Amino acid sequence: MKGDDAAVGNALHAEKSQQEGHIWGSMRRTAFILGSSLLLTVAFWNSVTWHLQRFWGASGCFWQAQWERLLSNFEGKEWILFIIGAALVPGLLFWAFNGLLLVVDTTGKPTFISRYRIQLGKNEPVDPVKLHQSIRTVLFNQYLISLPMVVSLYPVLKWWGDPCRRELPTFHWFLLELVIFTLIEEVFFYYSHRLLHHPAFYKKIHKKHHEWTAPIGVISLYAHPIEHVASNMLPVTVGPLVMGSHLSSITVWFSLALLITSISHCGYHLPFLPSPEFHDYHHLKFNQCYGVLGVLDHLHGTDILFKQTKAYERHVVLLGFTPLSESIPDSPKKME
Repeated sequence: MKGDDAAVGNALHAEKSQQEGHIWGSMRRTAFILGSSLLLTVAFWNSVTWHLQRFWGASGCFWQAQWERLLSNFEGKEWILFIIGAALVPGLLFWAFNGLLLVVDTTGKPTFISRYRIQLGKNEPVDPVKLHQSIRTVLFNQYLISLPMVVSLYPVLKWWGDPCRRELPTFHWFLLELVIFTLIEEVFFYYSHRLLHHPAFYKKIHKKHHEWTAPIGVISLYAHPIEHVASNMLPVTVGPLVMGSHLSSITVWFSLALLITSISHCGYHLPFLPSPEFHDYHHLKFNQCYGVLGVLDHLHGTDILFKQTKAYERHVVLLGFTPLSESIPDSPKKME
């Protein structure tokens, strides 16, 4: 019996060591790929951005003049300008985009957009009671959690380098910031999101967001307050804090982040927009596709099942007007 117990113990120890080795190996591969991406970006910086820089240079004086005019209008009250740029503008863009999607979700019109629905037969139309409840939560998260967090960013950034400084960032610096913001968001979102799927946190916190197995755009911010802080806000705000960013960069980044997460949740694979198939599949299956870019999912093997599906084949930018659900249909067996 002692021999058997020792064998079992050795087997468990070996399995644990193998798992730790796999996790450590994944983390090393992650660091290698992210580091290599950053180095390649820097290496090809001048050649890739030369034409864009020429355009920016031609209009740079115009934007600098507009920014200085804004500063003069808000002189002594730059914190108001910061709130407008970091909270009001991104928030208005979020509701403008999702307002258009809600028209389709609630009325089914215009009908041609319904052809691009990813999960056919779902939310046709969306449940109004469930929708109203979700919108209340989204508004709570935006104005009672996000807004105070954004306001609290101002004194920190003011101490770090003043987000409302007179000189606008150069085009190259702005692009570098976007690259760093994106990489930081990918790392923070993937690991915080995956942690929320741990049994200790899922039922009490993250399950709320997954009430929508067929998501719509506005529920991108439908989450438990703890999740909203840890997995929605922190991954997006850490980058500007680290970089001591200008308000112009922050406004563009926050706006992009809200629009991209709305597209990821919208439930429609629309022409010429980023593919939402990746995150839509996460809502459908729960245990795949935790990240934003998919890099960390590839390294950790949390996209293996996704890669075996038709959704993976459809995970591309649609460059025509024929829905991918028609050009790449599900197999007859699955459709049945």
